[in-house]
Amino acid sequence: MSNRLQERLGALSAVRLKGMRRGIEKESLRALPDGKLALTPHPLALGSALTHPHITTDFSESQLELITGVHADVDSAIEELTRVHQFTYRVLDGLGDERLWVSSMPCGLPTDETIPIGRYGSSNVGRAKSVYRMGLSHRYGRRMQTISGIHYNWSLPDVSSEQYFALIRNFRRQAFLLLYLFGASPALCSSFVAGRPHELQPLGDGSMFMPHGTSLRMGRLGYQSDAQASLAVSYNSLEGYGASLQDALTRPWPAYEAIGIRNLGGDYNQLGTSLLQIENEFYGTIRPKRVINPGERPLHALRERGVEYVEVRLMDLDPFETVGINAQTMRFIDVFLLHCLLSDSPDDTPQEIADLAQNQHLTAARGREPGLKLRRNGAEVTLADWGLELVEQCLPIAAALDAAQGSGTAHADAVRAARAALQDPDSLPSARVLAAIEKEHGNSFIGFVRARSEQTRATLLGLPFSAAQQAEFEQMTAESIQEQKRIEAADTMPFEIYREQYVSPARLGMPRSRAAVAA
Repeated sequence: MSNRLQERLGALSAVRLKGMRRGIEKESLRALPDGKLALTPHPLALGSALTHPHITTDFSESQLELITGVHADVDSAIEELTRVHQFTYRVLDGLGDERLWVSSMPCGLPTDETIPIGRYGSSNVGRAKSVYRMGLSHRYGRRMQTISGIHYNWSLPDVSSEQYFALIRNFRRQAFLLLYLFGASPALCSSFVAGRPHELQPLGDGSMFMPHGTSLRMGRLGYQSDAQASLAVSYNSLEGYGASLQDALTRPWPAYEAIGIRNLGGDYNQLGTSLLQIENEFYGTIRPKRVINPGERPLHALRERGVEYVEVRLMDLDPFETVGINAQTMRFIDVFLLHCLLSDSPDDTPQEIADLAQNQHLTAARGREPGLKLRRNGAEVTLADWGLELVEQCLPIAAALDAAQGSGTAHADAVRAARAALQDPDSLPSARVLAAIEKEHGNSFIGFVRARSEQTRATLLGLPFSAAQQAEFEQMTAESIQEQKRIEAADTMPFEIYREQYVSPARLGMPRSRAAVAA
């Protein structure tokens, strides 16, 4: 550990370390017992996908997103995520035989146009959410959008926007380590790549894989786009990031102009024809975030009030864990993010941005390959050596976190487990997935995930769930449906005017320097 890192760690008070907060958003497809996508609407008994605080949908009507609140400790976040799963499963069980697909890579998919897009009611805000998803389907195809993951939201008190951007730059440099340690999507159903070019190898009948892959979700088959590849977004400052995003949100893109905003029948194809329809369309491993006010654009919120937390977006669902992630993994992420915050973070450059994209693709497709080399500061270094360096630097941070939070050796244990995994690639989730597919499921990806999904379902339905907990969730369901009705009743503006105003560049706010001059 460098002296500077040691000094910064020493300057962090126990009060600030205790003030660390995290929350989880977890996506999962609803699947049928045979491993095919469930095409039923979002169950009404789960409430309104527009307004429920903990249960919504992501891209597809068939893709649940389960959300925790903000938590002061890891265990309570896991407990809440488990409760949301329990209620969800009770509803699904009462309606039929659906279960949550426990892999990031999708179940057996129907034809692209048959995958149902999320629906959020008749209000302008609800319609805009559906039109945005329709735009995604035209731009990238629906298959890509059915990939599921876990987003980890994280904050520490008294961190400035400048410091959060320094954290983000370091995170992007070192994200390969999380992909290596926690990637759990080395294989997929061949229906996902039907008719698409790919570098996968066949694995039994109907399955494909990469022998040393860690996270196909985060590789070239995942959230990728030629249009977005033209964006070299810099994370050197809020101003620079905002300018990059503003450009992408306002720059006309010929291929999207050709799609048009509406089709000949008058139905909406997309919200706009710029490179990005809205901020959420920008794919990245981590995002700066700020809670937005109703109707506010995320970029406006960032420019007005600064970064409030970061959203880590590269975590796969772990099919061996009941809710897709465990406490030890979360503790390692906490330590890792603290390391990213405390370490020196030079400005990024176009060359480094290109190297980092290459490192991500290499780790996703070949991370467990012996001797795999990544690019660092213009030179090559093995993934294992670089990873071990980072893990060693994380140990004192873990010890400080344990001392401040009174967690015994829990964070240090998480770091030591990461070190052991770097030295034993066969113990990684990605290796365990492939071993189970081969040894227990006749080289069938679908067979493996079906079995894990069924086991997870049985586990969650078998956990105690009190009448009071059931009543609390049923009340949230009822309140969310009433809130959606209230929003719909209050709408007076024609949707086209609402859409034009929402995508207007004027809604994106001004850079702080210009805002100060204007004031």
